Amino acid sequence: MFPLERTIQPVLLSLRMSTRSLPMVGLLGLSDLLALSLAGTVGVYLRLALGGEYLPELYGQLWPIFLVFLLAYAAAGLYPAVGLSPVEELRRICLSTTFTYLVLGAGLFLTRASETYSRGVFLITWVLSLLLVLLGRFLVRQVFARYPWWGYQVLILGGGRTGELVIQTLTNQPNFGLKPVAILDDDRSTHGSVIGGVPVLGPLAIAPRLARQHDIHYAIVAMPGVERQQLLKVVERYGRTFPHLMMIPDLFGVASLWVSSKDLGGILGLEIRQQLLLPGPRLIKALLDLVLTLVVGIALLPVIAVIAILVRLDSAGPIFYGQPRLGQNSVSFVAWKFRSMVSNADRVLDCYFEANPELRSQWERDHKLRYDPRITPIGRFLRRTSLDELPQLWNVLRGEMSLVGPRPIVKEEIFRYADKYPLYAQVLPGLTGLWQVSGRNNVSYEERVNLDAYYVRNWSVWLDIYILFRTVWVVLIGDGAY
Repeated sequence: MFPLERTIQPVLLSLRMSTRSLPMVGLLGLSDLLALSLAGTVGVYLRLALGGEYLPELYGQLWPIFLVFLLAYAAAGLYPAVGLSPVEELRRICLSTTFTYLVLGAGLFLTRASETYSRGVFLITWVLSLLLVLLGRFLVRQVFARYPWWGYQVLILGGGRTGELVIQTLTNQPNFGLKPVAILDDDRSTHGSVIGGVPVLGPLAIAPRLARQHDIHYAIVAMPGVERQQLLKVVERYGRTFPHLMMIPDLFGVASLWVSSKDLGGILGLEIRQQLLLPGPRLIKALLDLVLTLVVGIALLPVIAVIAILVRLDSAGPIFYGQPRLGQNSVSFVAWKFRSMVSNADRVLDCYFEANPELRSQWERDHKLRYDPRITPIGRFLRRTSLDELPQLWNVLRGEMSLVGPRPIVKEEIFRYADKYPLYAQVLPGLTGLWQVSGRNNVSYEERVNLDAYYVRNWSVWLDIYILFRTVWVVLIGDGAY
């Protein structure tokens, strides 16, 4: 037994029984059941309050249908949903929930019970079910994902740069439910070291013994630079040891969300669906922008009017501020915001740098300051709540922006995107995007560029919907805003 392996053996043994799927399945199943029950109860009594004429007790007889929903979720792979992208989980929940309601509606119609039950109740309950199931799962993971018993132990096969990236990703995103506990690598110089808080125990040859002794069912092969024949031997050998063996291919920079494996007569193929080239998804995105912008814009007209008055009273200057930005195909347009700075902003900033020269480098690096002297009191509030960007709904209606997309940039920022700029120019910039829901001003400029590139490569309507949901949460908690 290797010395370091002996050191962490008590930790592995303590996790052995606690990282089974039963606690996760139980909590997620309970959350789904409570969400569906709450959606049904609210739907019944809300429709009754709106003038419905029926006995609420009639719907209590339908409680066995909740079990059908749980079976549909299980068939969709939502228990325990380990290693599942949140965007893919959103897609599966929406599709399986909607399909189950359609089957339920068809069953009631065929049995002629549709005259007994209110269509309004089912419509309200369907919408609430989607929202509450997603919210319930999000809260469960927020509370329990960092506990040691949540998720599965994972062995990382490969201690190079790729292995380090995998460990960093899984550690920073415990919601995936995959917890790296050890690294194996044939490079003896790495034995006994620690990478990303995970120890390198020894060579790949001890993987079967570790898997048996510590009940480890997952392994990730993170050796994209290894020769083909050697990689095949690793996959064939350890594929018999681990029920779940994931291989990280040497395809960095390629779309990852909408890739599916294809069997071409015994040849493995990876189909990468180019959503940007499909007319159907693009039409849905355009309709989503139009409908949501009109609904949200009309609903927020009183808020927009109040903000306009406050900006006018707060300091001298115009209510709105427009700045040239680069849009799709590098076409320039004016992006509008509520004015959040004083009128002589450039002079104020120069004076600030003269008094604080050490902050000039921060400004040149990120074009952001944690304390910006140009921002007015009401402007600081608007920025923290992102309400200063509400006028960009007009840009969305004009077709210059989308609700979701890369952050709109100015010409001076093109060089920062380098070879990723052609990706940026393929889509409309967004009022919100991955940057805004991933830490906003706490994210470095390089990370912003990578997030924009990831969005374009993996774009889909489901990704947009996920970002819109995340945006509501981020705005409410003020994550990364200043």
